[in-house]
Amino acid sequence: MRVPSAARGSRRTERSPLPDFCRLPELFALFMIGALTTTVMWLARDSTHDWPAYSVSMLFVTWLILVIAVSACKLRPRLQRLPAHLPYVGVWLLIVLIVAVASALARWFDVALKMQLIDTSMLGFVRDNVIIAALLGAAMLRYFYVLTQWQMRLSAVARAQVEALQARIRPHFLFNSMNTVAALIRVDPTAAERTVEDLSELFRAALGQHDTGDGTLAEELALVERYLAIEQLRLGERLRVQRDLCALPEDFPLPRLLLQPLVENAVRHGIQPLRAGGEISIRVDADGGGIRIEIVNPLPVTPALGGTGHGLDNVRQRVVYRYGPKATVEAGPQDDRFVVRLYLPGASA
Repeated sequence: MRVPSAARGSRRTERSPLPDFCRLPELFALFMIGALTTTVMWLARDSTHDWPAYSVSMLFVTWLILVIAVSACKLRPRLQRLPAHLPYVGVWLLIVLIVAVASALARWFDVALKMQLIDTSMLGFVRDNVIIAALLGAAMLRYFYVLTQWQMRLSAVARAQVEALQARIRPHFLFNSMNTVAALIRVDPTAAERTVEDLSELFRAALGQHDTGDGTLAEELALVERYLAIEQLRLGERLRVQRDLCALPEDFPLPRLLLQPLVENAVRHGIQPLRAGGEISIRVDADGGGIRIEIVNPLPVTPALGGTGHGLDNVRQRVVYRYGPKATVEAGPQDDRFVVRLYLPGASA
């Protein structure tokens, strides 16, 4: 009997992703471990410190680490195909093998060239180096494994938060929009049809595109315009929007539904509680390779009910996860207005 593909997929052993030894952070960590180990062993010697021996040892360790890094980098695609923790075992065995072969070659050259830099036998020199490499390699790979697992968990949490945000549009917004459509069907069928189209685009972004990566600034602003068009029909002249969107990098990568929740908060907590309504200001400026976004709304004397700050916290977490520590999200009251400012750095920042 054939096993369904879904069942076969569920029985596959989960793989542990290897660090990319071609990247500078991993290379720097390897070189630092080698340099610190060589220095500590040199300082721990009972005899007088020999600077030439230290220099030769540092050169040997640097060359050794370079060979290990290049080998691990080239073999990473093949090792990554191994199941479970075997990729890390493969890298550990590779480190031990390279150290053993390199130590034997170094001892042989020392004898052949009569340099007398190594005062131990071939077996003892190779054995000691292999033991040190095995212990340090295991500790280093354990560190990389824990770091990778932590990054995967952080990524999974961030993805879950993004999907949770994208999987919901507040019920009150849906109900209000449906009531608006119902009221417009007889009075203005064209406006009702346009509202349904705007709603469909909002729900497509919220429910159907969370697995396609980033969108663009232009797409997000278009989504905000659709949302504002729906709210404009509901609130009428109470909602006024001032836009400052000149000379924008429209292809700037932006997580989907990043700005729409901020604009929705501005409408819900800034415009809706006011009998006379108010004005929302949306400003986007290019700043070097990044962009600055500012959303301003009136600050009612009596705050709207139901605000928990989860939407703003979610935006903060998504921004930090996507753009790193250089990105900033500032939000708070200023005089009689509530101001949200975002700085999103570009890829080269």
